[in-house]
Amino acid sequence: MGIEIRKVSKSFGSFQALGDVSLDIEAGELVALLGPSGCGKTTLLRIIAGLETPDQGSILFGGEDTTEVHVRERQVGFVFQHYALFRHMTVFENVAFGLRVKPRGLRPSEAQIREKVHSLLSLVQLDWLAERFPSQLSGGQRQRIALARALAVEPKVLLLDEPFGALDAKVRKELRRWLRRLHDDLHVTSIFVTHDQEEALEVADRVVLMNAGKVEQIGSPQEVWDHPASPFVYGFLGDVNLFHGRAHEGEVQLEGIRIDSPEHAGAQDAKAFAYVRPHDLQVERYVPGATGIVATLERAIVIGPIARLELNRVDTTQGGATELIEAQIPAQEFRDLGLHEGETLVLTPRKARVFVQA
Repeated sequence: MGIEIRKVSKSFGSFQALGDVSLDIEAGELVALLGPSGCGKTTLLRIIAGLETPDQGSILFGGEDTTEVHVRERQVGFVFQHYALFRHMTVFENVAFGLRVKPRGLRPSEAQIREKVHSLLSLVQLDWLAERFPSQLSGGQRQRIALARALAVEPKVLLLDEPFGALDAKVRKELRRWLRRLHDDLHVTSIFVTHDQEEALEVADRVVLMNAGKVEQIGSPQEVWDHPASPFVYGFLGDVNLFHGRAHEGEVQLEGIRIDSPEHAGAQDAKAFAYVRPHDLQVERYVPGATGIVATLERAIVIGPIARLELNRVDTTQGGATELIEAQIPAQEFRDLGLHEGETLVLTPRKARVFVQA
């Protein structure tokens, strides 16, 4: 079932959590709402669920306006960060709960409930834990049981709020892959909230980048990574270096280098910002007369195949303050160059994204 969000706004006192947000989610799609704390993503999820009422705007499920429909009648399933399992109930009874509390005329028989619960526990690969209590499970197992419980009532929409936020990194990674496979099997329209860029890019069909109650960009993971629509998106998605300069008629002058920027051919000596990802910086030992960004290697961290370099550049545009630059090169290249901390290096961007200040 598709979801349409139309011009939704929401304030809490003087704080505007959402401002005129519109978004279409296709039936069977898995969409990530991604952004920093306080950007409005959880508020939007709660409005879609019916847990909050918008000040303005409407929510449509399958073309029908559900803005005033009570949360119990929206047929949504929830998975929250902190599991919310009933501690006094077994795993089986937790998953069965939503089926048992249905109105008498809609409630399945006991045999149907048992079949449904065991089927769902098999789906989340935990049928062998049916008689255990939540306190006897790991965090990852509890979250999968919470998902099985949400799916038990056959929701039209599945909503997940930071579903893996309380788990350690290794378990998070395993559950991300598992959630993606599960969604490919079930095709339930799903929306999940996260502040983890890697999580959103790895799991979602589309990513909705949010900032200060507004949608900054919507696109596939590849689209938002390759073509960030704003400085915020570029800075939020992964590590990035920011360089200041001036743009004039399709060319940007940064300290020590020039970058072609044909998309800004109309710029006339305008203030410009160039964003460069660490792996897009070419690193060489400095020799007199070299053109590029001159910096001192402060620290090198070699982990597996990658060498992460932390460098300091004296920024004359900022009154002589030192500026941290991050670069990444293959570990073998680092060893071949024989670089040492304290050396002076020269950096050249292979690729940069330039924004001009209006």
